[in-house]
Amino acid sequence: MKNFFRVLGIVVLLVVAFILISGIFISRAYHFERSTVIHAPKEEVWKNISLFANIEKWDPWKAKDPGMRRSISGTDGTPGAVYSWEGNDEVGSGSQTYTRLQPYEHIMIDIAFVKPFKSKAKAFYHLQQQGDAVRLTWGFDCKMPYPMNAISYFFIDMDDRMDKDFSTGLANLKKLCESNVQLTAKAIHQAVTKTGSHFRKSARRPAIAKFSEQCVSRGF
Repeated sequence: MKNFFRVLGIVVLLVVAFILISGIFISRAYHFERSTVIHAPKEEVWKNISLFANIEKWDPWKAKDPGMRRSISGTDGTPGAVYSWEGNDEVGSGSQTYTRLQPYEHIMIDIAFVKPFKSKAKAFYHLQQQGDAVRLTWGFDCKMPYPMNAISYFFIDMDDRMDKDFSTGLANLKKLCESNVQLTAKAIHQAVTKTGSHFRKSARRPAIAKFSEQCVSRGF
């Protein structure tokens, strides 16, 4: 039994040493991005990513903690505006700050995580016209602390974890934008139909009045 624990101890030490040494050579930079094609005008997509108040409508983390506390400070949609959140263990707490907004093209955001652990990252949105649609890319960049960079590299599939949230968020955003476009188109169609009907009725009234006058003058 003593030999077993001795061998086990040696194995553990070797694994720890391997991770510590590997962490020196493995890059601490982490980049992740996902894209989707949204069949809606750039203006529709832009308004739902350039305002923190609108991002809440498609936020993929909202479902993980419906009771999450949120607040927005500063002028929403401008550099310096801050979105703060505090939720359960799954969503943690932190803040996002708009640092750059290039209308209908690009957005940069600084992220400061507080819980479950303190760290910083940058997020971005990039819009690209693609025919009548818009290709939206949502990305994330950060530097992992040593030796977490080695642990993540060998034991944690970060891309898989990130993909679940980013893909859900992009699907929510796509549905929101395309639904809004459909509702707008329907409202315009109804308004045009109503206006056309009213115009046709108005156009008939003078003709009917003239016909009535002729009937009266002829003794009908």
